[in-house]
Amino acid sequence: MKIFITGSTGFIGTHLVERLVQTEHDIVCLVRHTSRVDELERLGVTLVLGDVTDRQSVLEGMKGCDWVMNLANVYTLWERDRGTYWKVNVEGTRNVMECALQNAVKKVVHVSSAAVWGRPARMPFTEDTEPGSERTSDYARSKHEGDLIAWDLMRTKGLPLVMVYPAGVLGSGDTRYAGLYIRNLIQKRMPVLALTDTVMTFVHVKDVAEAIIRAAEKKNNIGEKYIIGRHMASIREFNELISEVSRVRLPRLTIPVWLARLNAFVLTGLAGLTGKPPL
Repeated sequence: MKIFITGSTGFIGTHLVERLVQTEHDIVCLVRHTSRVDELERLGVTLVLGDVTDRQSVLEGMKGCDWVMNLANVYTLWERDRGTYWKVNVEGTRNVMECALQNAVKKVVHVSSAAVWGRPARMPFTEDTEPGSERTSDYARSKHEGDLIAWDLMRTKGLPLVMVYPAGVLGSGDTRYAGLYIRNLIQKRMPVLALTDTVMTFVHVKDVAEAIIRAAEKKNNIGEKYIIGRHMASIREFNELISEVSRVRLPRLTIPVWLARLNAFVLTGLAGLTGKPPL
């Protein structure tokens, strides 16, 4: 199959393309003019210039492709311009889905996030659990809105949609939050620990890439959802694992939840004033 991929230069995207070039599929990657494409060029995939916020570039780049894998999104916990989330995660998703319909692709695998469930009434949750009414960040809220657009296009226009929802993704090449957290612990840049009783589900980035490919290759699965997660662990257990592997002693002090929330509130407020992301 000829596969059109957005978000190919991101954390999951780079691992996905690296895995796909080992298959018989032909790969077309949508890349922005500011993207670093050295690795994609080394892998020998086709590159087309564009952006999910530029509908025409998506429409043209997707021509002749059989499948679409949509990974493009703004994955941050803070943006000075909060509208950025909706521009990319909502309207960008709409552009990709509508272009897929216009190009009559055979399947779309949209990569969402387990965060869109927010705080459901039943925990732990599964694909069949009703999402909670509250989501905890602009990222999660905008991803949820983008998902709703995609599902609506499936119901009303026949979009051949499959959706995957990665949990907490870990692995090499992560320059975002999990990777930064691990580095900060190892380099002793975290004076205290927090939220240690919080339980999360983790998954390796290579498993996420494999899941995306299997979701595309599986027959007769239009309309299906897949939460991609493997290991449940508390933040305390996660910290202990990092300490064990790195042989670096953890900070002795753990602050209570209320103080962690107060700290986050203050730092986020300062970020709004300075225009720099909170620590």
